[in-house]
Amino acid sequence: MEITPKTPTSKGPAETFTGDVYVDAIAAPHEPNQRMVVARVRFTPGARTAWHSHALGQTLHVTEGVALVGTRDGQVIRATPGQTIYTPPGEEHWHGATPEDFMEHLALLDNADDPSTTTDWLEHVTHGDYRQGAR
Repeated sequence: MEITPKTPTSKGPAETFTGDVYVDAIAAPHEPNQRMVVARVRFTPGARTAWHSHALGQTLHVTEGVALVGTRDGQVIRATPGQTIYTPPGEEHWHGATPEDFMEHLALLDNADDPSTTTDWLEHVTHGDYRQGAR
């Protein structure tokens, strides 16, 4: 058993996020057969991910603020602290904060066999689609 060293907080890159997003890695595989990845992700008001999907799905657990999670069919889920959202493998989605509030969630997912294919990043969510979902 060991305490793993904390990695520095990183800023989410502009290629995959709109607005200011900060990521703290919590867990990553230590052994060859492990896949679990966990991160604490903090979004400033109006910040959000680009469209993306995950090879093995993703679970988000909201810890602060109000989360918006949108799907290609136009559905937007609003989740508050203590609520958990599951996105199945391959479903294209985005998530972020409302325009008025900071938001923090834990992101939990399993790496694909090739970790570089775990997340498939796509185009940015348009301001129009975001505003419609944030209503």
